[in-house]
Amino acid sequence: MTDLPDRLEIADSVLDLIGNTPLVRLKRLSELEGLACTLAMKMETANPGGSAKDRPALEMILSAERQGVLRPGGTIVEPTSGNTGVGLAIVAAQRGYRCVFVMTDKVAPEKVALLRAYGAEVVVCPVAVPPDDPQSYYSVAERLTRELAAFRPNQYANPDNPLAHELTTGPELWRQTGGRITHFVAGAGTCGTITGTGRYLKRMNPSVRIIAADPEGSVFSGGSGRPYLVEGVGEDFFPAAWAPDLLDEVIPVSDEESFLTARRVSRDEGILIGGSGGLAVAAALQVAKRCGPDDIVVVLNPDSGRGYLSRVFDDGWMANFGFLKECDLCVGAVLGARGSALPPLLYVNPDQTVREAISIMRANGISQLPVCKNDPPFAALRITSTLDGGNSLVLPPRAWAPGRRLRAADGEQRGFVLGKLLQRGADFDRVSFEPD
Repeated sequence: MTDLPDRLEIADSVLDLIGNTPLVRLKRLSELEGLACTLAMKMETANPGGSAKDRPALEMILSAERQGVLRPGGTIVEPTSGNTGVGLAIVAAQRGYRCVFVMTDKVAPEKVALLRAYGAEVVVCPVAVPPDDPQSYYSVAERLTRELAAFRPNQYANPDNPLAHELTTGPELWRQTGGRITHFVAGAGTCGTITGTGRYLKRMNPSVRIIAADPEGSVFSGGSGRPYLVEGVGEDFFPAAWAPDLLDEVIPVSDEESFLTARRVSRDEGILIGGSGGLAVAAALQVAKRCGPDDIVVVLNPDSGRGYLSRVFDDGWMANFGFLKECDLCVGAVLGARGSALPPLLYVNPDQTVREAISIMRANGISQLPVCKNDPPFAALRITSTLDGGNSLVLPPRAWAPGRRLRAADGEQRGFVLGKLLQRGADFDRVSFEPD
């Protein structure tokens, strides 16, 4: 008969299951890439909420309770890409709080549905506005916090965010690698994960290299913060936990490489990861290829790919953005057959006249043209189209990408394909945007 333990192995609550996530070698990927070092993944999907954000969610709420700023029956308001919201919702459910979360419209619909499944209220805001715009998810969160007299964890400025990782993630990695970890790679968003973990590892061994993976266009890698599609990482401002002196390197990774790497890891390793996980692995592979047999490179996977099935793992969505070739007769193939004289992207801005748009189309021998706000890359916005009374054509953006089919575009994408409406161009003096 098997000896039974003297005590019950039953966690007191789901909160006791946060942390102590496993570390697994990316064996297949290492073999396929011919890596000499050990490349391992910190599996934050093993947390109850399925992401690394469970850690700071718990620490921020416990700290607020200790300080008396969050009282029984209170309300929590937070802008989130989804994962922090799930972590907060789990803790709130255990401790009796109401949750209101603010998200951008680039977040996958699965994440919105998931938060609502936990009983949270969700407010969706446009992504293509600056942080100080009243419609931005930062501004909306501030307004709701005032109106509801709520507690806002403010993960971007809360020191308990990096502290959670300094107290848990860092020590776990040090123990799991026997103190032999040489490189730590993670995406940077609020910077809580990479700063908190990095602080602990640098304290234990200053030679450990801390590398941030960042979306191309994010300010961390020198971009302007212009829109990109990877969720939950990168920023258009520097949060309080941003600690550049702690970082040995920041590696920019494109949307395309992030998404294709996520699909590759899911296929080759049997580990379903999202776009931000793909971004981190893509950066880790760059690091690992420079390393030797004594090096241990750890990449943190923040969440599961289950929240991205309608995007990263949807062939149609990927093709519409040009990340996958959808068919032989697509826009990119047709334009490519016309030679290199054609610019890679022709478009007009909303304040240009229709006559200017028609002139560009005639000069380049094309029949359709995107109307794009500002400069590329272009963020997703909602579709409506109306005529105003001032002899103007008022149009929102729709999609265009080199890999899409020759058909009307869907509203999930980045520009507005100007098709038959331009046949009416003589009736209108200007093109402008209807507010979203």
